[in-house]
Amino acid sequence: MCVNTHNFRIALAGNPNTGKSTLFNALTGMNQHTGNWPGKTVEQASGYFSYERDTYEIIDLPGTYSLYSNSADEEVARDYIIFEKPDVTLVVVDATSLERNMNLALQVLEMTSSVIVCLNLIDEATKKGIKVDSGLLAKKLGVPVIKMSARNKVGLDQLLKKIQAMVHGNVSVHPYRVTYPPLIEKQIAELEADIKATVGNSYPSRWIALRLLDGDEALLHSLKERLAKKESVMV
Repeated sequence: MCVNTHNFRIALAGNPNTGKSTLFNALTGMNQHTGNWPGKTVEQASGYFSYERDTYEIIDLPGTYSLYSNSADEEVARDYIIFEKPDVTLVVVDATSLERNMNLALQVLEMTSSVIVCLNLIDEATKKGIKVDSGLLAKKLGVPVIKMSARNKVGLDQLLKKIQAMVHGNVSVHPYRVTYPPLIEKQIAELEADIKATVGNSYPSRWIALRLLDGDEALLHSLKERLAKKESVMV
């Protein structure tokens, strides 16, 4: 009897020192390799793991505090989420410093709805008397939030179950979107119309509009390169 299997891709994002690489190692074990991102001196780490009947490739994105164009690390992480469209993006946040970590999480939610927030270092938070209501946080963010201690492998099974549910379309998400002042929202709407006319629904038009309003030339360059490649393939 033949058993159907599926292959999925997962991106792993997070600030430095949140335990992101520890989670990567816990999921992949020895089944991983490193190299450089194409055209960059930034290290690329990827690995594989299986759960139930599915196989996953997980890409450990560079640790960053934002996904703008302030560094090669940020550009690599941003471009992967936007252009490669992983099936799930895991955002690892430090439960002992949640406010600082939310900046990156909210940016990822502007870019993709297939997000699971990994509330890592929950054991350290408990030691410091910090309590996090993961259910309330999930409700506010509109995506699943899993309490974890990656180094102690606490919460791994719950995370794997949630990943499986999400890739098979069994998780309902309503990602939180930041609302800006009326003038900015008006400019976003005007830009979105032009962006959708150019790229359709291929990329997150609202997020691209925000970056263009911020004068992100590097993103515009990456977008033009992708569109040119797409056109050359279609010819």
